[in-house]
Amino acid sequence: MAASAKSFLADAGYGEQELDANSALMELDKGLRSGKLGEQCEAVVRFPRLFQKYPFPILINSAFLKLADVFRVGNNFLRLCVLKVTQQSEKHLEKILNVDEFVKRVFSVIHSNDPVARAITLRMLGSMASIIPERKNAHHSIRQSLDSHDNVEVEAAIFAAANFSAQSKDFAVGICNKISEMIQGLATPVDLKLKLIPILQHMHHDASLASSSRQLLQQLVTSYPSTKMVIVTLHTFTLLAASSLVDIPKQIQLLLQYLKNDPRKAVKRLAIQDLKLLANKTPHTWSRENIQALCESALNTPYDSLKMGMLSVLSTLSGTIAIKQYFSSAPGAAATTARFDLVKLAQECCYHNNRGIAAHGVRILTNISASCQEKDLLPLEQDAVFGLEALLVLCSQDDSPGAQATLKITLTCMVKLVKCRPHLSQSVVESLLTQLHSAQDNARILMCHCLAAIAMQLPVLADGILGDLMDLYKLIGQSATDKKQELLVSHATVIFVSSQKALSTEIKTVIKQQLENASNGWTAYRIARQASRMGNHDMARELYQSLLTQVASEHFYFWLNSLKEFSHAEQCLTGLQEDNYSSALSCIAEALKSYHKGIASLTAASTPLNPLSFQCGFVKLRIDLLQAFSQLICTCNSLKTSPPPAIATTIAMTSGNDLQRCGRISNQMKHSMEEFRNLATRYGDLYQSSFDADSATLRNVELQQQSCLLISHAIEALILDPESASFQEYSSNGTAHVESEYERRMMSVFNHVLEEVESLNRKYAPVSYLHTACLCNAVIALLKVPLSFQRYFFQKLQSTSIKLALSPSPRNPAEPIAVQNNQQLALKVEGVVQHGSKPGLFRKIQSVCLNVSSVLQSKSGQDYKIPIDNMTNEMEQRVEPHNDYFSTQFLLNFVILGTHNITVESSVIDSNGIVWKTGPKTTIFVKSLEDPYSQQVRLQQQQGQPPSQQQQQRTAYSRF
Repeated sequence: MAASAKSFLADAGYGEQELDANSALMELDKGLRSGKLGEQCEAVVRFPRLFQKYPFPILINSAFLKLADVFRVGNNFLRLCVLKVTQQSEKHLEKILNVDEFVKRVFSVIHSNDPVARAITLRMLGSMASIIPERKNAHHSIRQSLDSHDNVEVEAAIFAAANFSAQSKDFAVGICNKISEMIQGLATPVDLKLKLIPILQHMHHDASLASSSRQLLQQLVTSYPSTKMVIVTLHTFTLLAASSLVDIPKQIQLLLQYLKNDPRKAVKRLAIQDLKLLANKTPHTWSRENIQALCESALNTPYDSLKMGMLSVLSTLSGTIAIKQYFSSAPGAAATTARFDLVKLAQECCYHNNRGIAAHGVRILTNISASCQEKDLLPLEQDAVFGLEALLVLCSQDDSPGAQATLKITLTCMVKLVKCRPHLSQSVVESLLTQLHSAQDNARILMCHCLAAIAMQLPVLADGILGDLMDLYKLIGQSATDKKQELLVSHATVIFVSSQKALSTEIKTVIKQQLENASNGWTAYRIARQASRMGNHDMARELYQSLLTQVASEHFYFWLNSLKEFSHAEQCLTGLQEDNYSSALSCIAEALKSYHKGIASLTAASTPLNPLSFQCGFVKLRIDLLQAFSQLICTCNSLKTSPPPAIATTIAMTSGNDLQRCGRISNQMKHSMEEFRNLATRYGDLYQSSFDADSATLRNVELQQQSCLLISHAIEALILDPESASFQEYSSNGTAHVESEYERRMMSVFNHVLEEVESLNRKYAPVSYLHTACLCNAVIALLKVPLSFQRYFFQKLQSTSIKLALSPSPRNPAEPIAVQNNQQLALKVEGVVQHGSKPGLFRKIQSVCLNVSSVLQSKSGQDYKIPIDNMTNEMEQRVEPHNDYFSTQFLLNFVILGTHNITVESSVIDSNGIVWKTGPKTTIFVKSLEDPYSQQVRLQQQQGQPPSQQQQQRTAYSRF
């Protein structure tokens, strides 16, 4: 279990304890200087790992210069190793500071008599094209080598020419004629022509260059009709059109023409592959006629493989804007036939004996049903459902990989259809449940995931089907299949989702029994985790309790213990009842007791590599929220225990504050409202710091924040300021799509509380027992919804971190950097973005926002006047990382003498423009010293001596 648990507890770290960068480089340098070829090669191939570990320019520059030396003096095998390292480390090339020196060392080999050495050098230059796109000597060498008599050298020159053409407009313009002469020349062998043609895909730097390249390709397609030549030319044609954008409609027509008229299967396949590429890249450029032509070809072809390819293009288009353009044609005969063809094709293919074709058919029907609302297209819903059910029956009985892939498509379509057409959910769920009994194990797992996904969106799984699910669960426990553990987890998830209220003791007993008999600890943990996500905390607590003694490390023990305590705390809150405030206070007190035990355990589970910061932040906020709720109930009770004094009305009239007539409760309510607003701000900060969280976790945090805002609004509207309270901004949006049962229940509580508050607002003068009862009931209603611990609490699927390096930086972190007060400090900030195994899974970094601020920590002993323009430095810059690296500079003033504390904080802006406060925050100290000349003048003034003529002259000049 410990090995499996590694994924959720240790994903935040980035490898072993780091050595010093210089020692790592020296270690490899020792290998490079070795007399043995094997050791030299080993040292060279270890460089990419070094770059990954220390991705800052100072080390990368030194390392690449050492590699360039090896390239210059080594043999061809070493050169080949250096070439491979350069190609693997392409994203670090722009961090080379001495580009000229690096290129000079590599380029010296181009004059070698050995054609293989020259070829490797050309490939090396091609790999470096991104940093030396306009080097004329490299351009000249490539042109020269294209005329070489050595095949290896010519192929290397073609590789380099393609890379330079992609980067440099000048090179592309200069080489275009040379390439076209070689392609059209009779002396050039056909296999060389096939390698030269793809260079033309990079000729998209301006319209005239793209146009001349298209003309050349057009000639080639007609002049050389052999299969290989047509395939390479057409594909280059497509890539050129996709980059230059203006010729895409023409290219689609050309490909459709070849698909229709060319009898060769290989050419048809290539046309389909390129049409798919264009359908993904630019679906909006597909006209109705293009889709119609593709439908006709698909209807007429006798070959299943080609039909499947064409349907794959159509199914891609059906999920985009192209399908709406297709169906929004002008009324008339053409419209009906066009509409008929795509629908007819999809309906025909739904029941095809080839699974892949059938899958594309149902996907097209699903996409049409989801995106087109026209009345005459509504019957297609039923066609889609029948097609999906037929495929479900077919694929659930088959265990082959092809059937599983088709089943995944089918189930995805089911979820999409039910999401857009909720009235179809019942029939879809029934067919899934019916097939669940007879399906193969692999299929059953996928079907359970589908059922859970549908049930999370819509409450379609009634309690009535629990019996069936429990029988299946018992059967799985008794079976001896290799998929048993996975099946237990997926079935348990469906059971948790379908039992909307608390699990009955009978269900809990069955689940625990099967787990004791058949499962390993990891399966039990996964089921407990699902129970925590669905709000079944009683079940989760028992499972965590049973796992405590099964783990190998104390960190895992503390982690499980904290989860057990949190589940117990949430379980305490399920006993809350409306209008019973004393029992509510005791339940919250009991929950807080468990939460405090849990947070102590959670802190013990954290490690330097994985500090569990989100988990600790979330739980601390939950504790503070429960305390705030408890305090609010006590405040409401204080109206009974400490009613306003007899002179309260007089005090109110004297102070001019009408609320004073309510006694001390008014001040307590004000404090309570501020506390809830403060909690909402802290939930907002937690949201902003969770860049790697999945959308469900973020929505959960948002709901907690909204519950704080709701209570603070209720206090204001009922008690503190009933006159100016507005309900417009808080009215919930009924059309918003709800993603989970937890969200659905929270939203219904929000709406109910708002209705209650609005009905009481301005009816009675504050504060009456009706007002306090309304607030207490709102608190109890919110706490009665079982809290959902979402995925990010347990599992980090995306991992992103930023590493900053500041220069100048002191050797000792506590030591300040000395700067004269009449000079400015140029602070260079460099950074690298580090990713886990799935970069950009939920959101991607668009730019990094760097905030630099300085604070005076301690003034120097002398206190004298200095002209001050800027007392503090506050600057912000946004930089876009390129290949996960960014750098920028700040100019800082330190006019006041003394020690200044500079803080550099980074935050991230994603592709939607949302700012995420991911950190890190780095601090350095600067000591501002008085410049020697000012010091001398000041001392002379203190001693009463006039400054000398020379000094006066210097002062006059210093003004400029």
